[in-house]
Amino acid sequence: MSQYFLPTMKENPAEAQIVSHRLMLRAGLIRQTSAGIYAWLPLGFRVLKNIERIVREEQDRSGAQEVLMPTIQSADLWRESGRYDAYGAEMLRIKDRHDREMLYGPTNEEVITVLFRDGVKSYRDLPRNLYHIQWKFRDEVRPRFGVMRGREFLMKDNYSFDIDKKGAIHSYNKMFVTYLRTFARMGLKAIPMRADTGPIGGDLSHEFIVLADTGESAVFCHKGLVDKDILSRKIDYDSDLQPIVNEWTSLYAATDDMHDKAAFEEIPEGERLSARGIEVGHIFYFGTQYSAPMKAVVAGPGGEQITVEMGSYGIGVSRLVGGIIEASHDEAGIVWPEAVAPFKVAIVNLKPDDGAVSGACQKLYDGLAAKGIEALHDDRDLRPGAKFADMDLIGIPWQVIVGPKGVSAGKAEVKDRKTGQREEVPFDQVVQRFG
Repeated sequence: MSQYFLPTMKENPAEAQIVSHRLMLRAGLIRQTSAGIYAWLPLGFRVLKNIERIVREEQDRSGAQEVLMPTIQSADLWRESGRYDAYGAEMLRIKDRHDREMLYGPTNEEVITVLFRDGVKSYRDLPRNLYHIQWKFRDEVRPRFGVMRGREFLMKDNYSFDIDKKGAIHSYNKMFVTYLRTFARMGLKAIPMRADTGPIGGDLSHEFIVLADTGESAVFCHKGLVDKDILSRKIDYDSDLQPIVNEWTSLYAATDDMHDKAAFEEIPEGERLSARGIEVGHIFYFGTQYSAPMKAVVAGPGGEQITVEMGSYGIGVSRLVGGIIEASHDEAGIVWPEAVAPFKVAIVNLKPDDGAVSGACQKLYDGLAAKGIEALHDDRDLRPGAKFADMDLIGIPWQVIVGPKGVSAGKAEVKDRKTGQREEVPFDQVVQRFG
């Protein structure tokens, strides 16, 4: 840590209105460079990359294929789809040196449709599902809440192409299940809720909402949804996934704007859950809304021209960093789930000028590294209280505390950040404890 760029703050910054924004600034994860635009510092960037890795692994598992589309798009593409004038002031419109109208992409339906149209000609090449993880820009009128409602943000968006509605619904269901797995792997309870399609369009859409006391919107659902487990199930993405989707959507769940009070009150009182929530993902099936005006067609079995059916699916990767903090923190700071934590273990050296203590810390660090366990060694010349406060603030799941007394006794103290429980562990067992 003596060499790590980690500018923590003791006091709450005045501009931060919500928990995640305060803690991301205080823990040195981000810094604002202009309104709604943030630089990611080393600790925050590690979390961002861990979230991105889980998202990528689950997309790949479902059969989606990764591409990378540009951030700058031609206005002509959006005119082709009919969205250029309709999108509104959130779109950042620009001109290049040749006076061509361009824009900073808020989403990628148009670009992906053209890539598909130019690359796929036959029904035999369907279905296809293409995704990327890329920065987006939406010029929010009042950017606030840090990365929860910023102007520039990192997003995973993917797009499915199918020969008919039946295939398109199967692609939609694949992403529905993929999203359940993705959020569960991050230690989140994400509940799918029927949603308005908004400017994306279409007639089938679900938001994935993470429950958090400080959430942006009111949510109402059946308590049974919180206890459901998707990770213990073996998923065959080529099979019929509708039963799983039905299982998750048969119980009542709605955000405030889609809430049916009468239907909610039909649930037995003890099984109702009223809470706050944060949207972390959104999926849409919209049929031919883009493929028809943009002429994305393939030759069918008889040579007939078929307009493909499409869907789009988004996860707010950078937004998730804030969402996880909103759902997992305490008075002392962030409590990272292990899967997304910047480091799994923090080694707290209580006396860096003591050769025996520093030697023991280095041995632990090397042992963890040999096992592929990422650790942060706090070798700073600070009083123990300041180190403990910083470690609780940045939220690394496990703290290994090493001091002169422990070294003399051949033991280190292991602290679980989430529960606060401490345990003395012999030095020769510490590494295997995390392996």
